[in-house]
Amino acid sequence: MTDAIDALFERQIQKWPLLAAGVQNLSRLRTRTVRIDWYDVFLRHIPHRIASTTAAVDRESVEKRQCFLCTKNLPPEEEGIPFDYGFSLYCNPFPILDRHLTIVHKDHRPQLIEGSVIAMLELARALPGYFVIYNGAACGASAPDHLHFQACSRQLFPIEKDASSFAGSAISGYGRRVIVLRDGAREALEDELLLCFRALSTVTGVMPEPLINIAAFYDKEAWTVYLFPRGKHRPQVFYTGEFTVSPAAIDLCGVFVVPVEKDFERISAANIRSILEQVTLPERQFDEVRSFMERQ
Repeated sequence: MTDAIDALFERQIQKWPLLAAGVQNLSRLRTRTVRIDWYDVFLRHIPHRIASTTAAVDRESVEKRQCFLCTKNLPPEEEGIPFDYGFSLYCNPFPILDRHLTIVHKDHRPQLIEGSVIAMLELARALPGYFVIYNGAACGASAPDHLHFQACSRQLFPIEKDASSFAGSAISGYGRRVIVLRDGAREALEDELLLCFRALSTVTGVMPEPLINIAAFYDKEAWTVYLFPRGKHRPQVFYTGEFTVSPAAIDLCGVFVVPVEKDFERISAANIRSILEQVTLPERQFDEVRSFMERQ
């Protein structure tokens, strides 16, 4: 699969100017590292992500536009690779990381993961060296009306290193709350994730799907899944105009996207800590979720 993806990128860069520009922009972007307590966050100034960062995802706005993930609305130059479970893999023309893919279901259906957990895990297994992400409909997905995942190279994937010294189901002192699941048995891991979803919906009252971001990868015959329960869609600084940032799964994994240059220059470690703290589930509710899961 990875060889096929490499070939797809080569073909698409040659024939699709938008992708060629996105990949070129990615090679020129500015990155700086900020230290927060014991871990690093990598800031990336990516101007071409401004549309995604500021996307209007309320129902009225979504209903007014064509779905840009439906096959009939794709650019004529865009081609993909079919995958099982009704998905196809496409090159993302607005990349955050190397080999950024958008993985789209053939049917126009809402961004709800419960029936596609196995598909996510099998994508992770089929893509060694990548991580697969899911952004919930009100948690960074700019297409809340069409089921999709994304995937990127794990070459820059800070959370993997950050979590390596923690054996339990959480990362202590990490600012944002995250549940860590590790298992080599696919069905058992699916059951654990569904239990997490149920616990979150019970504690927060959010239905039919709790507010979540997920990142998953497969290595050494086992999956690792990072589940970020959300407290809100966007931080307060987005609405005040102080910073144009809207964290999703990749940001929560330690690569923080900043589309506006002046924000990239002045945003601080304290700002980032506060932003990530705001958008993930408050600690009290997070502890309730973990207690609920332990009782099952």
